[in-house]
Amino acid sequence: MRKSLRAIAVIAALVTGAMYAPAAQSAVSSAANPYQRGPAPTEASLKAERGPFQVAQKKVSAFSHPGIREGTIYYPTDTAQGPFGGIAVIPGFVSPELTVSWYGPRLASEGFVVMTLETTTGLDLPEARAAQLLAALDYLKKDTTVKDRLDPSRLAVMGWSMGGGGTLRAARQMPALKAAVPLAPWDVGVDFGDISVPTFLIGADNDFIAGTGAHAEPFYESIRNAEKAYLELENCGHFCFTVENETIAEYTIAWMKRWVDNDTRYNEILCPGPPGNSSAVQEYRSTCPF
Repeated sequence: MRKSLRAIAVIAALVTGAMYAPAAQSAVSSAANPYQRGPAPTEASLKAERGPFQVAQKKVSAFSHPGIREGTIYYPTDTAQGPFGGIAVIPGFVSPELTVSWYGPRLASEGFVVMTLETTTGLDLPEARAAQLLAALDYLKKDTTVKDRLDPSRLAVMGWSMGGGGTLRAARQMPALKAAVPLAPWDVGVDFGDISVPTFLIGADNDFIAGTGAHAEPFYESIRNAEKAYLELENCGHFCFTVENETIAEYTIAWMKRWVDNDTRYNEILCPGPPGNSSAVQEYRSTCPF
């Protein structure tokens, strides 16, 4: 009888341990990394329209801060898991904030404070866009609504087209940035070999404005002193980046979580990257393992 009771107790302990092992592992992981935010990723969760955090937004009125025109801040309403990393996002040549606005709530719902920008003028070149990205990050540190939700030591930049060129230039100028994501980046006459910020470049195979052979690919190859990745979208053009796209979202979120939040759970998404039979991706390369 005693043996039977002991056996039942052992089985119960094993079952209980199995039930709570994932939670225990998550708690250990969270304790080891104070920047970890949200549940472990899955391909489905990263492709979902919204992540685990509820999001609020705030309009930034014209010329509220030196160096920026105006924009919109998206931020998690959760105050228990913060502070959160910050991301500034800028559009391309003669393009309004609207063209990058979808990145705001998408990234914020994954646990970031995000500001999408209206450029000072539509004609601003990449150098000017870089300055505006950095000014936007400075603004986030001071804005009364989000400054207490923001970790000013964990900041990142991203942008589309000339905004992508500005993203690369901002990464050159501010090595303390945690991540950069240039989308269909356009720039000329610049070598990015001195970038030390982890950088994920995304191009498109049918881009006839910022063709990957003249822009994203040589930019990627020029980066020699940083972790990096390059993804080329299949059957996409320059304006694929201005509308909701599951693949862009999945890998942008994964890169930001990996480097801004130092969350190694996202390595499984980034390394080795998309499956070889992916119909959305023509090419992927990186400095894996990270």
